Amino acid sequence: MAQRLALRRLLSLAPRALPQQAPVARHSRAFSTSANCKSTFNVQDGSDFQDRVVNNPKPVVVDFHAQWCGPCKILGPRLEKMVAKQEGKVLMAKVDIDDHTDLAIEYEVSAVPTVLAMKNGDVVDKFVGIKDEDQLEAFLKKLIGA
Repeated sequence: MAQRLALRRLLSLAPRALPQQAPVARHSRAFSTSANCKSTFNVQDGSDFQDRVVNNPKPVVVDFHAQWCGPCKILGPRLEKMVAKQEGKVLMAKVDIDDHTDLAIEYEVSAVPTVLAMKNGDVVDKFVGIKDEDQLEAFLKKLIGA
């Protein structure tokens, strides 16, 4: 009852001018599409894999992984970092084997993480398991021919 009374009193008061506030600055946000941001992508389906990996003129590292895989969670970010350091000379495709079982079978992935190095649509190198940054750098250098 007391709350209703207080509310009526509040509403019956004449409108008062609110104190002036400083204008709120509007910040615009920009989205960058630099080469580093575009060097890694998730494969959406078989035709996306064909277009962005097999038919790509650049060398592509394909990371076959799974959400439940502990070693994949370690290797994935490490590999992304090393690919980004190559400044667009190589791309990285991420393939979730639970979502794209057909691709995993086609490329004979029997354990995760499995990483393929593809050039001109052909698998030219492959490894299974975790690698340290030096081993990953050597793997990428061999792929790009540096």
